[in-house]
Amino acid sequence: MKLKERIEFIDKKLDELYPNPPIPLDHSDPFTLLIAVLLSAQCTDARVNKVTPGLFRLADTPKKMASQSVDKINAIVRPCGLAPRKANAIHGLSQILVEKYDGSVPNTFETLEELPGVGHKTASVVMSQAFGHPSFPVDTHIHRLAQRWKLTSGKSVTQTEKDLKRHFPNERWNQLHLQIIYYARELCQAHTCYGLQCVICKTCFPNRRSKINARKA
Repeated sequence: MKLKERIEFIDKKLDELYPNPPIPLDHSDPFTLLIAVLLSAQCTDARVNKVTPGLFRLADTPKKMASQSVDKINAIVRPCGLAPRKANAIHGLSQILVEKYDGSVPNTFETLEELPGVGHKTASVVMSQAFGHPSFPVDTHIHRLAQRWKLTSGKSVTQTEKDLKRHFPNERWNQLHLQIIYYARELCQAHTCYGLQCVICKTCFPNRRSKINARKA
């Protein structure tokens, strides 16, 4: 199957399997989404969703969060890993949002990426899921499947994002990145499919016999 055919098949199959993919991180507004995404670094969404209810009961706005001590935030987010760094980032960005943005989350990549603990992927998720701006956040799942499906070389997350944006129309980016994540978790897992078992891998590469060991993000 040629590249164009693969892209069309993948796009159609994912939309068929996950027509309305929910956002996996529980949140109620751009601020709580931003905090949840920040906490999800090197942590599962399921664990983040167990931690954030307690955190948001403590503080669910930048003003309330900035008034808490870093130690109190750290004690709650500890199960998410990298807790001291994340607690400092949450407290620091909350102060900046209060002082510089009147308690609101800014809606540009540049301003988001200036906040403590907010890298390009986190900013992309917030821009996509909170503000509806076309973006294609690439996590480990998407990076892995893009390589298995030969949509990218896998040299870097940055290159994978560029390649996927080039292959798919921007009106599909926000939904497609969620669809790929769900497909990766449920049907094309890291240590089961290896590019050989799921319906997309088998359909796109019927003659493939060797496992695909994707480069890590």
